[in-house]
Amino acid sequence: MQDWVTKSKAMDDCTLCPRRCHADRNAGRKGACHEDSAVQLARAGLHMWEEPCISGIQGSGTVFFSGCSMGCVFCQNRPIASGQIGREVTIERLAEIFIELQEKNAANINLVTAGHYVPQVIEALKLARENGLAVPVVYNSSGYERAETVRMLEGWVDIYLPDFKYMDDDLAWKYSGVKEYSFCAKEALAEMVRQTGTPVFDGEGMMKKGVIVRHMILPGHTRDSKEVLRYLHETYGDTIYISIMNQYTPMEWAKEYPELSRRLTAREYEKVIDFCLEIGIENGFTQEGEAAKESFIPDFNYEGV
Repeated sequence: MQDWVTKSKAMDDCTLCPRRCHADRNAGRKGACHEDSAVQLARAGLHMWEEPCISGIQGSGTVFFSGCSMGCVFCQNRPIASGQIGREVTIERLAEIFIELQEKNAANINLVTAGHYVPQVIEALKLARENGLAVPVVYNSSGYERAETVRMLEGWVDIYLPDFKYMDDDLAWKYSGVKEYSFCAKEALAEMVRQTGTPVFDGEGMMKKGVIVRHMILPGHTRDSKEVLRYLHETYGDTIYISIMNQYTPMEWAKEYPELSRRLTAREYEKVIDFCLEIGIENGFTQEGEAAKESFIPDFNYEGV
C-alpha cells in the first residue's frame, strides 16, 4: 500500500477521474468533480433501498459524498453531485462515521460517489480498521472511473457496486457530458472484477465480496440497455451480478430533454428483462412496483455527519 504522503500528492495535479482536470485541489481549487481536497459529506445513515444482498434487513451504512465527475442531466442526487450541498469533515471524523455506522448494525459501509476522494477514503478506512471496523466496504460508483484509481482501492474495498450507464458514447456525451464513457467503464469494471473474483455470500444471503453492476434503463433507450447487458453477460457471465433498474425519475432540471420527461413504461422494462432471459442472464436483480418515486431519494440533511 502507498503511504498517505504519496497518495495525497494526487490532489496537487488531480487525475483521479477520467476527466484528468489537473486541478491543484490541495491548494483549494475545485476540480471537474466540483470539489477541492476537503472531504464533503451530505448524509451518513442506514439505507434500506439497495439490492437485498447489500441492505439486508438492517440496512446499508451509506455515506454520501458531495461532488461527482459526471454531469448527468437526470441525476436524482444533483444537489450533492454538483457540490451545492456538503459539510466538511476531517479524515478522522470520516473514520469515526464508519465506526458509528457499524455500531448501528449496518450490514456494510457503503461509499457513494467517493471516486474523487479515494486517497482520503483509504486513509479513513485505515484508521477505522485500527479502531475495529470489520464489516465489508462497498464502493458505489457511477462507473466513470480510471482503472488506476480503482487499483488504489485493492485491499480496502470488498464489494464494488458500479453503474454501467451507456454503451453508446453519443448518449453519454449528450446526457452526462463525458467522453469515452463505455471505455472507462469497461476498464474500471475489469479491475473491480480482478480484485474481487467470484462473488461470496454468507449464510443469510448477504454479499461479502464481489461485484454488482447496476444499469438504469432510460425511457426510449432500450436498445442501448440491451447492448450494455449483452456486453456484461458475454464478458463476465456469472462472475458478476447485474441489477436492472426501472427507477428513472423525471427531474425538473432535465426539462430541456423532452424525451426524458416521462417515466419508463412497463413494456419497456419488460422488453429488457425478456432480453436478459433470452441471452441467459441468471445472476441478477430486478425492480418491482413503483421504484420511480422521488420519495426514494434520501433527504440530504447532514444526518450522521
